[in-house]
This record gives sequence, C-alpha cells and structure tokens, in this order.
Amino acid sequence: MTCLPLMRAERNSKMTEQEYINEQIKLSAQNQLDNTVILPQVHSVAGVDLAYWKEEDGQEYAVCCIVVIDYHTKAVLESVSHADIINVPYIPGCLAFREIPLFLQAYEKVTVLPDVLFFDGNGYLHPRHMGLATHAGILIQKPTVGIAKSYHRIAGADFVMPANVERAYTDIEINGECYGRVLRTHVNVKPVFLSVGNAVDIETAMQMTNHMITKESHVPVPTRLADLMTHEKRKVMIQKELIEEKAESAPR
Repeated sequence: MTCLPLMRAERNSKMTEQEYINEQIKLSAQNQLDNTVILPQVHSVAGVDLAYWKEEDGQEYAVCCIVVIDYHTKAVLESVSHADIINVPYIPGCLAFREIPLFLQAYEKVTVLPDVLFFDGNGYLHPRHMGLATHAGILIQKPTVGIAKSYHRIAGADFVMPANVERAYTDIEINGECYGRVLRTHVNVKPVFLSVGNAVDIETAMQMTNHMITKESHVPVPTRLADLMTHEKRKVMIQKELIEEKAESAPR
C-alpha cells in the first residue's frame, strides 16, 4: 500500500494558503487521466466519508470511515474508521488537506483492498482539479471517483439541471473542458455531482455509479454506508467524551 508520508500531513497545519495551492498544482501533475478500470474485473469498491464535531474547548475533531462492499452483491466486506484532531484550518478549495491525514490512517487499516474508491466529495470538479477524490487517488495510486451532493461554482460557471428522468445527465464544461457530470439518479430527487478522481474516465465512473444506486438512496451504496457509519462513530465519540468529562468532574 503506497501512502504519502504522514510527516507531510502533519506539517500541513503550518502551511499558508498559497503553499496549499502550490502543493495541489505540483501533485496534480501526477493525476492519471487515462482509464485503467476494466468493469468485468471490478470485484470490490469502497465508500469514503468524514464527519466533524467540536468539543467544548473548541478543538475540532473528525472521523473518517471506509466501507468496502462487493461490487456485484453489494454485501459489506469490511468497514474501518479513524478519528483524530483536526489542526488544518478550513480554506475553500483546500479541503483535502484537512481530510487526507485521517483518510490515510483509516486506509492503512483496510485489509480487503478495493478496486475503486468512491468519495463523498469532488475529484476533478475543482478549481485546480484537486478535490479529495483526486488527491487521495494520486497518493494511494488507485482509481477513485468523486460523488458530491452540491456544486460550488468554478470560474463563475453554473450547471444545467438534467431532465427529471432517471439516469439523465448534463456535463459541467468550463472553457471547453468537462470538469464533471450532473447525474439524476432518481426521479424527483436532486442530482449528484459526479467527477473522476484518478485513473478512471467519466463514462466508466458513471456506469459504476449507476450500478450502485438503489431504491433506498440517490447516492451510491458505498458512500451511503460510509456516511451512515460516520454519524454512528461521531455519536459514539461524543458520548465517550461526555462520559470522560463527567468522570473527571466527579468528586473524588
């Protein structure tokens, strides 16, 4: 398993906004845009999501959850998580630097390595084509896909709402380049914003996404399961912290 050294992740909290941007530009040169995913050979996929919370002292925490499922049966094969302090400030366009350290720690725990990873967030659909899905895909050298529930304008470009028909879509094109795709997974439900991350093309990414949509959710099964797991883990962590605080304040 190839991961960026965590020493770099640790020093991210001391970087300036321009240094974050420079790091993205440098890393983006390693993004593999050619498709490497052969659908008949895809057996397992993973969903990745994070959830945040703050303690009473204002310290911010997050938990990253990864759920690996069988691509065909959609049965859960493995689920792992990692929670830690967040020291990197939120800077628009640089969100990945807050989440990559936790993702790498969680990914180190995965024993059933997925063929493709789906991230709750963007990939190529980013001002510098360096959303979380792309950033992570480059570091672990795996095919990745971004599935976002909202769109933040890039270079002032808006999107065209796809027809209210299942699997209808429109592309988000900026200066003649396709940054991502607006995909309607269910009738009368808001679309998702699909973008490639690393080592996969948009058509293959859309085929896999459509394959993993069920009646229960308008987002792919793996990211939905990862999302549900983050809420459960966050609740447990908060309750644990409250119990510890009560124990510390109790009369001795």
